[in-house]
Amino acid sequence: MKYILLNKPYEVVCQFSKGEEAERTLADFVPVPDVYPVGRLDADSEGLVLLTDDGQLQHMLTDPSFGHAKTYWAQVEGLPTPEALDTLRNGVLLKGFKTKYRTRPAKARVMDPAPELWERNPPIRFRAKIPTAWIEIELQEGRNRQVRRMTAKVGFPTLRLVRTAIGDLRVDGLQPGEWRDLKASELARVLRLKESPLRVRRTL
Repeated sequence: MKYILLNKPYEVVCQFSKGEEAERTLADFVPVPDVYPVGRLDADSEGLVLLTDDGQLQHMLTDPSFGHAKTYWAQVEGLPTPEALDTLRNGVLLKGFKTKYRTRPAKARVMDPAPELWERNPPIRFRAKIPTAWIEIELQEGRNRQVRRMTAKVGFPTLRLVRTAIGDLRVDGLQPGEWRDLKASELARVLRLKESPLRVRRTL
């Protein structure tokens, strides 16, 4: 089995197959056959993607009933209020395909000082009179564009979004476009999830 961590760059489609001629995909960075991303990361988002050919693991990490944590750093427009953070933590009412739904409880905090990250190319558009802030958000679900929709709903649109962790698998040490195999200690934790999924739910 193959298990790979990738730091997906901005404006890279989270798939290996090519669509439009100009778009970049994972195939431009990972020359490893027969691996697929566990879940998706939007083209306008950056950060950690887990790639594997392990179908059982893919199911366990994408099925919401297992509740595995994913951590995002969101640069938002404006300075989030305590009330906005409480709403993010307690659940945000969003409009779904057919009905409204409330997001699961999440962890959310303002990051002060701001995190040190690689430069994004192209950079975000700054407005001189509108400050920005960074929020760390930890979710145990992964609906379509969820973080962006959550921050917009509470009045602080996301300008830049980086996924920094899946469980305790972290993007640390990887520059955009770089990838590596899982370390032995990381692989051992992943394999524990497969061996006893009920016991290790929420603990990866």
